[in-house]
Amino acid sequence: MYWESIASKINEMKDLTKLSIHEKVITKLFRVQEKLSFFDIGACEGLSSLRYLLLFPNAEIYTFEPVPENFAKVLKNKEKYKLEKLKPFEVGLSSVIGEATFYLSSGAPPNKNIPADDSSEFGNKSSSLFKPGITKEIHPWLKFKDTITIKTDTLDRFCENHNISSIDFIHMDVQGAELLVLQGGKKILEKVNSIWLEVEKVLLYKNQALKNEIELFLSNHGFVCQLNKVNHISGDQLWVKKDYFEQLNSQTKFYLSFLKAKTQLKSIFSSFFGQIIYNLKKNK
Repeated sequence: MYWESIASKINEMKDLTKLSIHEKVITKLFRVQEKLSFFDIGACEGLSSLRYLLLFPNAEIYTFEPVPENFAKVLKNKEKYKLEKLKPFEVGLSSVIGEATFYLSSGAPPNKNIPADDSSEFGNKSSSLFKPGITKEIHPWLKFKDTITIKTDTLDRFCENHNISSIDFIHMDVQGAELLVLQGGKKILEKVNSIWLEVEKVLLYKNQALKNEIELFLSNHGFVCQLNKVNHISGDQLWVKKDYFEQLNSQTKFYLSFLKAKTQLKSIFSSFFGQIIYNLKKNK
């Protein structure tokens, strides 16, 4: 079976059993042996999809990556780890169907050779549908030298074409295009239970939607923020459909409420002190 094949190669991925906070939460939201539907949008090399399949061996994971070089690495990892339940798609999800200009990132920070996430390079994770803004100021080593044309689809049309009626969990890493993806999925969002995504307080990319806009959109569509790791610039959030949260048992609700308060407090402090440090560096 494919699961035994993954397990036999688990030692090739360092710290794979050390779960991030959102991974701990989704193991509380869902039973690990459930037949679940996960979407990994902006998957880069597909390593998050691999981690989710190790946590949820019976899940089906739809993996989206529009950059050909990255997508080739998704296919390589799918074959290497025999991920039969990883379904890869070389497309970018957005609010419109067609084609779009995509701004490619590259580069590496000084004095660093190996990415901490076991990916093959540093700079391939910041490509976007939007032109770079102050992201080059925040990360001076990042380069945006090239553009390509990618195919785009909407979440709603993809789900309709593939007979997908519900999604348990969405992992979204689309570098400023979060609201575009959400706007393209207004119908299926009624049947989505949870979303993990990055939001920004500043324009890392020109014309992108910022934190308040995304929070308003998700709140208006019945989601509640359960984890908030946003600092003075950007950070990740986990949103859970309110109806789904209400049906969880009391122990799980208490655990999630505790983590919500903990991450919110850390977010407040990191935002406050991070902004002070940022201003001091900027004014030097």
